[in-house]
Amino acid sequence: MTQLDKPVIIGIAGGSGSGKTTIAHEIADEINADDHITIMTQDSYYKDNTGVPMAERKKINYDHPDAFDMPLLEDQLNQLLHRKPIEMPTYDFTAHTRSEKTIHVEPSDIIILEGILVLFNEAIRNLMDIKVYVDTDDDIRFIRRLERDMKERGRSLDSVINQYLSTVKPMYHQFIEPTKRYADIIVPEGGENDVAIDMLTTKVRSVLSHK
Repeated sequence: MTQLDKPVIIGIAGGSGSGKTTIAHEIADEINADDHITIMTQDSYYKDNTGVPMAERKKINYDHPDAFDMPLLEDQLNQLLHRKPIEMPTYDFTAHTRSEKTIHVEPSDIIILEGILVLFNEAIRNLMDIKVYVDTDDDIRFIRRLERDMKERGRSLDSVINQYLSTVKPMYHQFIEPTKRYADIIVPEGGENDVAIDMLTTKVRSVLSHK
């Protein structure tokens, strides 16, 4: 595959636990061009809370648009679009702040950006060639989030439930679900939807062939 003049950006949005990451990796596997695909997660772009006391960090609403460093994300996407490498931030979910470590990311032909609010910001949305919304039932998303946060992020059962009821669910209905209207493609039931993933893969190949 010859290098494209301008990379293709695919945005995949949806609620926490909807299957965004699964779909991103399914597309990458189907396209089968590892050297040409970069998968980025919006979670990496939570704001740096280093100067904030731990007690206050734990109260931050991580499902609100203000929790993300949107200008940094936009800037780094633009750098990748201009074939410039970036140092992508990483986030420490145990310390509730940005890690000192970064990930070196080289430019690639296909950039898949997944996250709960990747379709919220107009400037970032306008950089995308394909906009996807993953629409998965609330109960399924909650169970997936519960399992992930306890296994991978060291959270207690009570803290996950309390956070879900106090911020995750209301923020989903206030900010995340409304971005569905910006999507080119809506995928029901996340990574379990093989037909939708096949359609997405076909669409990506079509976009690539016309670049």
